[in-house]
Amino acid sequence: MAKATKNIQSMLPDEAVTSKIDFITEQKVMLDKDLAEMYRVETRVLNHAVKRNQQPIPGDLCFN
Repeated sequence: MAKATKNIQSMLPDEAVTSKIDFITEQKVMLDKDLAEMYRVETRVLNHAVKRNQQPIPGDLCFN
């Protein structure tokens, strides 16, 4: 998993990621469609993976 994250980071410049971060009620958020685009998967696939793996995801990192 760390290897995949490292590959994603090496492919995307910092500006590409930071431009996708929005502020909603003074919290930094990224939309699922933007994350799916970064990981090159469909949004529904990303959302399904999040639902399937909710236990290891901290509550303050993801909300529905």
